Amino acid sequence: MKPAPFEYVTATSVAEATRLLTDAAGDGKIIAGGQSLIPVLALRMSRPAVLVDINRVPGLGAITPLDGGRTVRLGALVRHSRLLEQPHHGLLAEAARWIGHTAIRSRGTSGGSIAHADPSAELPVVAAAVDATIHVAGPGGVRRQSAREFFTGPLETTLAEDELIIAVDMPVPERWGFAELCRRHGDFGLVTVAAAEVEGRWSICVGGVGSVPYRDAEAEDLMNGGAPDAVARAAAAVAAGIDPSDDIHASAAYRRAMTEEFTRRALLQATAGPAKGAS
Repeated sequence: MKPAPFEYVTATSVAEATRLLTDAAGDGKIIAGGQSLIPVLALRMSRPAVLVDINRVPGLGAITPLDGGRTVRLGALVRHSRLLEQPHHGLLAEAARWIGHTAIRSRGTSGGSIAHADPSAELPVVAAAVDATIHVAGPGGVRRQSAREFFTGPLETTLAEDELIIAVDMPVPERWGFAELCRRHGDFGLVTVAAAEVEGRWSICVGGVGSVPYRDAEAEDLMNGGAPDAVARAAAAVAAGIDPSDDIHASAAYRRAMTEEFTRRALLQATAGPAKGAS
């Protein structure tokens, strides 16, 4: 299929982009890499009247270490291929390796993946795991929101119709693990798990098993308690806490079993060696 007709405009500043979205009166969309948006348009699942291209907005393509390397700020236009190559955040680099294929990684953007909010995508899982802070620009200025509150449903966020993501602050874990189950490398993950120890506290986030990236408080408490069998008990707690559904890709029972196994793998990777988050 082909997209429905739309007007294409180019913004040269964040303020201009928000103005163009405001003028579109709810019928506008931001486009950067287009790797998520274009397929949606082609299937006519979305029919915006205006596409606002932000590729010429300066300052949105930087990767900036902050707080002495404890946090990395990603501009909204940072491509997935650059995440894979950067040395500042090992968990992000590993997650980026699992995103699509080379062509997708060369065009897809960090801000676009977060805004698209696919619950099986790698970057939303990592963002929720490390309690990332999302910088959102709108007509009233810039607001900041936790990634755990930003995702509200499959392909749904708290973004207003006249807002856009301009940056994401990703805390750097001291230790981390990442494990993903997919039928072929580059496919969407059936189960994606990110485990991270940030400032001495463990978090575990799972994608592909619900409407938003899932954090399990019981499992995290088990890891933070330091029991000898914490990894196995935490993996079991995560599997017990999810509520997956059957679909054409996998049954709910299979996803639950794989959630336990891949959570175990991510935690074993995270706890197997010395801290490896910051460079």
